[in-house]
Amino acid sequence: MDSVDLQVLRSSVAWRNEGHDVVLVTIVETWGSSPRPAGAMLAIRDDGLVAGSVSGGCVEDDLIDKIRNHSLQIERPQVVTYGVTKEEAERYGLPCGGTLQLVLEQVTDDAKLTQLLESVERHELIVRTLDMQTGRVELKAASREDVLSFDGKTLKGVYGPRWRLLIVGAGQLSRYLAQMAQALDYHVTVCDPRQEYADTWDVEGAALDRGMPDDVVDSMNLDSHSAVVAVTHDPKIDDLALMEALKSPAFYVGALGSRLNSEKRRERLVLFDLSQEEINRLHGPVGLRIGSKTPPEIAVAILAEMTAVRHGIELITIGTDASKQVSADGSQQVCVTTAA
Repeated sequence: MDSVDLQVLRSSVAWRNEGHDVVLVTIVETWGSSPRPAGAMLAIRDDGLVAGSVSGGCVEDDLIDKIRNHSLQIERPQVVTYGVTKEEAERYGLPCGGTLQLVLEQVTDDAKLTQLLESVERHELIVRTLDMQTGRVELKAASREDVLSFDGKTLKGVYGPRWRLLIVGAGQLSRYLAQMAQALDYHVTVCDPRQEYADTWDVEGAALDRGMPDDVVDSMNLDSHSAVVAVTHDPKIDDLALMEALKSPAFYVGALGSRLNSEKRRERLVLFDLSQEEINRLHGPVGLRIGSKTPPEIAVAILAEMTAVRHGIELITIGTDASKQVSADGSQQVCVTTAA
């Protein structure tokens, strides 16, 4: 879950502790264009205060009005649909005739809600099951293969960081990269065996591993929800991580460096018994070319490229011979212009 939805849980728990009634709203299905994906959440307090979002604002406004004037009574979980017709889509500000199906529930089990929040804050992945007939909630450990499901009788939502990012190097750039990545639903691990860097690492929420990069990559058992970014500029450290990460199912593997250094790195990786196909998976120079110079800007560029790859967007590099990354369906493209 992203940082917006995590704030929904935190606000809901806080409001319940203050004695307020809280309605939790979850998107269970969308048609056409939708500002937020299925699984996104909104919490509405009894006085109309909100946390999170499910649309551009108009759906929220309608729900707030109904809760304030007590026209919406939620004795048990219910399904509400917005944007069924063109007129409704326009009224509620849904773009391109989009439609949202929402589940509304009155929060009653404070203990389960607090338990869910505490589990997510420990970076655990949790399945929350809501019985639509009784409102009863159950929690259990989830895997990264679990996804949101709704059949009209049961709503199963997945909460917690579904994605992992391993950053090799605990320098200044890594600080910005780790902080921004956590807001994008990544559980971040930073690996650096160098004492002078590891001893000063203090980014909240990002775990530090002092092991050797190849051992850390191997121990993490990377999957298709994992990304690895090497940023030390030291081949003795970066290459150890890359030689293992490129053989893994990780959806993204990148390394910081100039175009010349990146080509030299690819030449070195051939010596590690990697296939050309595996080497071609390397994103280097890492990140989209957006003119970034400062560490925060470079972090933005890296996460922008990771986001594009994560969502299956085709990246076409113009002006170099670098290989391009192709989306699964080829439906969208991002052109990245570089110097020849």
